[in-house]
Amino acid sequence: MRPLTADETKTFFEKVARYIGENIRLLLERPDGLYCFRLHKDRVYYMSEALMRHALSFPRHALISVGTCFGKFTKSGKFHLHVTALEFLAPYAQHKIWLKASMEQQFLYGHHVLKSGLARVTENTAKYQGVVVYNMKDVPLGFGAAAKSTAECRHADPTAIVAFHQADIGQYIRSEDTLT
Repeated sequence: MRPLTADETKTFFEKVARYIGENIRLLLERPDGLYCFRLHKDRVYYMSEALMRHALSFPRHALISVGTCFGKFTKSGKFHLHVTALEFLAPYAQHKIWLKASMEQQFLYGHHVLKSGLARVTENTAKYQGVVVYNMKDVPLGFGAAAKSTAECRHADPTAIVAFHQADIGQYIRSEDTLT
């Protein structure tokens, strides 16, 4: 477990900033103490500084994970967010999409969001902006990228894709058989 390098930090914060903007600061300086991001086996973990100090007493090969996994770096150096980061991204999300009940299950099966299933969208959402997807009861379901801006969504065909699926809470169930 080690701190992120300058390049890794830049790549990681650019990806997270697509969803929560300048609110990254709120993830690091929380009322319950200071938090940090650490890299272990190409995965970025989010943890309190106290937990990080305790984890340093273990050898690297003995650690499986520590804290909450935010995502992983690919071999090419790109960063992919995991659905486990949703709990921390959702409260600070700047751009949100709410789904109708009929589209909720489709999104949880890994499908993109269609205009016909869109209930609401945050104003001034730009094209390809990171969005957090909610149901109508304000429960975060996952995240993705806006395929159309807010203005384009108003005039889109009902079968047009308005948000690309990236991760959702249904992934736990879909990947259950591969975990054993």
